[in-house]
Amino acid sequence: MPAKALKQEDAEETERAIDLGLLPELIGFHLRKAQMAVFQDFARAVGGADLTPGQFGVLVVIERNPGLSQTRLGQTLGIDRSTLVAVIDRLEANGLVQRANAPRDRRSYALFLSARGKNLLKELSEAVRVHDDRIAGNLSAAEKAQFIALLRRVHKMD
Repeated sequence: MPAKALKQEDAEETERAIDLGLLPELIGFHLRKAQMAVFQDFARAVGGADLTPGQFGVLVVIERNPGLSQTRLGQTLGIDRSTLVAVIDRLEANGLVQRANAPRDRRSYALFLSARGKNLLKELSEAVRVHDDRIAGNLSAAEKAQFIALLRRVHKMD
């Protein structure tokens, strides 16, 4: 096919609406699209920190619960063991988290933020709050609270 015909076909492809089938009716489809938008905005908000929303959450929970075990952290955040180990390994390699032997169980670790982790968390917390306000910018305070309540029901925290 000549190049000109290919360009015409590409233009028509771009103009034609995509049939999404049943996807627009699925909660999971909209959650995934929202998650992608949130993750992209989060990355812009934290700049060069090279931190994901999940890693930020891990830092927040460790900071608020020094000495927390990896098992309890995983249970609290709904992260499976192998994924959590990889997250903690990365945070430790970046000098943000420290592991120590748990005082009551030598087979598990107690988690603590390093001084660098504390400083980074303090530095990023306001940017993350601004990010959260931005992604909820089209919602009133009541709608935001209702949205969080509905999401909690979906993931069965209540």
